[in-house]
Amino acid sequence: MKDNYCVIMGGGIGSRFWPFSRESYPKQFLDFFGTGRSLLQMTFDRFSKIIPVENIYIVTNELYASLVKKQLPELQEKQILLEPARRNTAPCIAYAAYHIKACNPNANIVVAPSDHLILKEEIFLQDVQKALDFVKENNALVTLGIKPSRPETGYGYIQSSDNMLGEFTKVKTFTEKPDLELAKVFMESGEFFWNSGLFVWNVNTILEAFSKFLPDISLRFDLGKDMFNTPDEHAFIQENFPYCLNISIDYGIMEKADNVYMLCVDFGWADLGTWGSLFDLARKDENNNAVLKNNKAIFYESTGNVIALDNSDRLAVIQGIHDCIIAESGNVLLICQKEDEQRIKQYIADAQMNYGKEFN
Repeated sequence: MKDNYCVIMGGGIGSRFWPFSRESYPKQFLDFFGTGRSLLQMTFDRFSKIIPVENIYIVTNELYASLVKKQLPELQEKQILLEPARRNTAPCIAYAAYHIKACNPNANIVVAPSDHLILKEEIFLQDVQKALDFVKENNALVTLGIKPSRPETGYGYIQSSDNMLGEFTKVKTFTEKPDLELAKVFMESGEFFWNSGLFVWNVNTILEAFSKFLPDISLRFDLGKDMFNTPDEHAFIQENFPYCLNISIDYGIMEKADNVYMLCVDFGWADLGTWGSLFDLARKDENNNAVLKNNKAIFYESTGNVIALDNSDRLAVIQGIHDCIIAESGNVLLICQKEDEQRIKQYIADAQMNYGKEFN
């Protein structure tokens, strides 16, 4: 157990959850379900059941250092790895891997986003433990694949093969978000699984992959490999991290490597990336309306809406509205069709251009 580590990626803005998720207070720090724990805290709570707390790291933008410390006071300062710039998941994972390698050259690491919902936690933890045990003995990069329940166009897909190592199947291909027709083909084939964005590997295996497939990132971090887990680490990262290639781990490594294996899982997974994903998970009334965050709402001739207000004392009275997102937070009220939520980034840009950055 002492060789098992967890890296939680928590540096994103989560702009698709605007106006709740803002650059100054992104979605991973929000309590969407009224449980008293944010998405980041729920992720930490989950992994702390099988990973020693001192082996859990949060990688986040330096803007959010104080938020992480406030929400996770259990962590020491050295367990919060601060990025001076946003450079996608590959540099984020490389930073964590180099740091952990300096702490423990035998480390097995599970990498997880901070904004996932897991409904069957016990099964999830068993699957993560299986994967940690597997990468300890095998030179493999493991991803957890979710059996699709619908032809979803918002997720990437992983194609399985007949080549197995125990419960783990060798991956044939990764495919980015498909259109609806292709998603239907994927689902009907039975060979394709949703890419959960959850990864497990030994620290040496992932660093070998960086050296082979992303040498620009690897060589830059190699310049300071003796500085990791020392007082000089912060200055090195400040100077070098912003020059890293802006690329995802999927594009940069997982789609190219030939030692990628998948564990097919079913633990009630949801990627909380959009208002639509929250609507799908939320409890609905008899007219398919969902009210989040313990809010109060009365509906008349209205169906299929999702409501979120950051003032729990406020009452929303909704009449004649169908299939909309109605979200109020701070200085913004958003009302838009659920099917058009991909336009939210444009709404943010227009709000900033017309009225200033306080609406970001």
